Amino acid sequence: MASNQERAGGLLKRRTFLKSASLALGSCALVKFSPVEGWASAVSNGKEAGLTAADLPRGTAPRPVPFPHFPDRLHAFVWRNWQLVPARRMGRVVGASAGEIVRLGRSMGLAGPPRITVEQQRRASLSIIKRNWQLLPYDQLLQLLGWTVEQMAFTLREDDFLYVKLGNLKPQCEPLRYVPSDARTQARVREIAGILRAEFPEGVGKPEQPLFEFVKELSRPPKAGQGRPAGASAFSPRYCYSYFALYGDPLLDPTLDPYPDGYLARLAASGVDGVWLQAVLTRLAPFPWDPAQSKDCDTRLKNLRLLVERARRHGVSVYLYLNEPRACPVSFFAARPNLKGVVEGDFAALCTSVPEVREYLASAVASICRAVPGLGGFFTISGSENLSNCWSHGNGQACPRCGKRPAAEVIAEVNGTFYEGMRRAGNGQTLIVWDWGWHDDWEESIIAQLPREARFMAVSEWGMPINRGGVATAVGEYSISTIGPGERARHNWELARARGMRTLAKVQCGNTWELSAVPYIPALANVARHAANLRREGVNGLMLGWTLGGYPSPNLEVVAELGTTSADSAAPDPDSAMARVAERRFGKALAQDVVRAWQEYSVAFSEFPFHGGLVYNGPMQVGPANPLWGEPTGYRASMVGFPYDDLDAWRAVYPAEVFIGQFEKVATGFEHAHANLTAAFQACRSHMTTDQRATILQELSVGETAAIHFRSVANQARFVMARRRLKQPKSHDEAESVCAELERLLRAEAALARRLHAIQSRDSRIGFEASNQYYYVPVDLAEKVINCHDLLTRWLPTVRQVAP
Repeated sequence: MASNQERAGGLLKRRTFLKSASLALGSCALVKFSPVEGWASAVSNGKEAGLTAADLPRGTAPRPVPFPHFPDRLHAFVWRNWQLVPARRMGRVVGASAGEIVRLGRSMGLAGPPRITVEQQRRASLSIIKRNWQLLPYDQLLQLLGWTVEQMAFTLREDDFLYVKLGNLKPQCEPLRYVPSDARTQARVREIAGILRAEFPEGVGKPEQPLFEFVKELSRPPKAGQGRPAGASAFSPRYCYSYFALYGDPLLDPTLDPYPDGYLARLAASGVDGVWLQAVLTRLAPFPWDPAQSKDCDTRLKNLRLLVERARRHGVSVYLYLNEPRACPVSFFAARPNLKGVVEGDFAALCTSVPEVREYLASAVASICRAVPGLGGFFTISGSENLSNCWSHGNGQACPRCGKRPAAEVIAEVNGTFYEGMRRAGNGQTLIVWDWGWHDDWEESIIAQLPREARFMAVSEWGMPINRGGVATAVGEYSISTIGPGERARHNWELARARGMRTLAKVQCGNTWELSAVPYIPALANVARHAANLRREGVNGLMLGWTLGGYPSPNLEVVAELGTTSADSAAPDPDSAMARVAERRFGKALAQDVVRAWQEYSVAFSEFPFHGGLVYNGPMQVGPANPLWGEPTGYRASMVGFPYDDLDAWRAVYPAEVFIGQFEKVATGFEHAHANLTAAFQACRSHMTTDQRATILQELSVGETAAIHFRSVANQARFVMARRRLKQPKSHDEAESVCAELERLLRAEAALARRLHAIQSRDSRIGFEASNQYYYVPVDLAEKVINCHDLLTRWLPTVRQVAP
């Protein structure tokens, strides 16, 4: 039975998405290997793996979405890869020379191409997959990436469930080959080039700041005196994830370092005292049933120890995330039936009711703690994400052993086993037990059975009731628009405290899936009030965000300020904390105006129409880079991936007009705050230092980008609604009115895309999020302008002609 949170409006939407991923991928030939470890070995031994592109998942394999604004698929391919893939590699994929690719791109008016380094290509692999998903078949996509089939299979399954983000399907794309353009194609190419000259006189294709430039900037140490002064805090740990980590094996491959020294120093200067990365036990400790899966674990432990030592020099501890034991293919259990637990698709859990499995878990954790004595500790998810213990997905009754035991007993035992491993090592590491995904009727019993020495963490805003636009629903997580903590978290913390346990709150301080295409959401008053509430609640520590939110932002500094203990033991209030941060970053002349803007952003953001389905399906992340179509695509929106034109999925429980109205409120508030802050900056810029002016310009980029994204969501929804009304107009006047609205919306979207193109071209942070990489790059925004121009000049006149 669904929990109260699930019934409250899609609060566990992520669990639903992830389960669909497991089943989708588990039903194909990819199950020759275990979820992580086997894929890692397969990548290094493709011949032995024996996979082909035909083994990769396809789902329903529909026809690709149309893109009539390009003359053909070849031109779309060159355009969309211009800023991410070298011309030589593009040419090899389609059978052309680098010169032919460059001439084709330049014929459309693109400048460059820019120099694209190997590092940029590596950091853009997910962005490359997404932009070619509707263009290339698997074989050519692999060639474009320079990947093996095994690498693609591993990434689709393990890289934050990428296949779900791609829609659990692969469009059926025909092979693409280079052919010289005919006269009709050349005419359309000239039209595109003319549009670019008129709309982008500064040029398209070579941004002022190269993509990923922010990685270099954040990897350099901050200037002396920048950031908040160190001091005692009511919150410890305060830990976050890397802003730019690549998925892979960073403890084996030093080029994947998610925490360079300069970045660690910047996080510390922002008040962070901990960082985390994902851990898979079979990569870090011997796996007794198949030692080959633990190949190179000693090297990983050595590199983990080096990372821990580096981080400690900055006053930062390192924590590992455990979601264990990871499931194995059903074939693994043929010779080990006594270990087999719940089955999902072609995978089964290692049953933790079996003493040998628990001994493996405890021994693995102990060996890590002994090898890396300075490790800060571990935090666990035991009720969701990957299939781990038999009750992790709520179906433990299907196990002949766990089905006879209460779910709470099994989950508490798993966490107790991790603690036992730490106790054996005796190095004082911390175990943080997170209640993410636990069913309501498990919580009290689990907490009652946890080791008292463990720390208990709850999602602060989980289950909070909200009313946005007259629609009553509840928040799950990932919300800055809602100020916690909620009753569920308070209740669970009180249970933990009664047992003598220290408590943590999992919050999103930097950004959330409400909008992750900016390095942070500048609604700092909401963040500050939340932190102040948590301090009054007596929470001991903070997880500052999941895989998003690790940018060294003013948000993190404000949270740290609110944990500061002064000489007289007085706690700062939100306004004074924001004032301190604003003055440090922007100087006295502008500080008051910055705080006022943060307050205005917060008031506006409190109108965000939160719902679990909405934040995953809506077009917030891609904003005006999302194309518009004259006819429905028939595609469903995917999880933080492709929103397409699926308005009904975007709006979740909100009526369409309420959905639109709320986003228009948010956008208007952000636009107003941005305009006021811009005017204040212009009035006092002569009183600011060079560094302060550069910092406020970055702040203005963030605020304006957020406003553009929110306005675009409303525009896109209105476009879909108008397109629907156009199908059955009641009169000629109504049809003309709808056409006029469509024209206005198309021009508005083109204008937003032009503005965002200018911002991203000079600020490489915009449009990026670590687990999705770039949602869009400047050429995508220029494509949106061409897309709107095509609909205005080709589609809309045709619609007007056939209207009654």
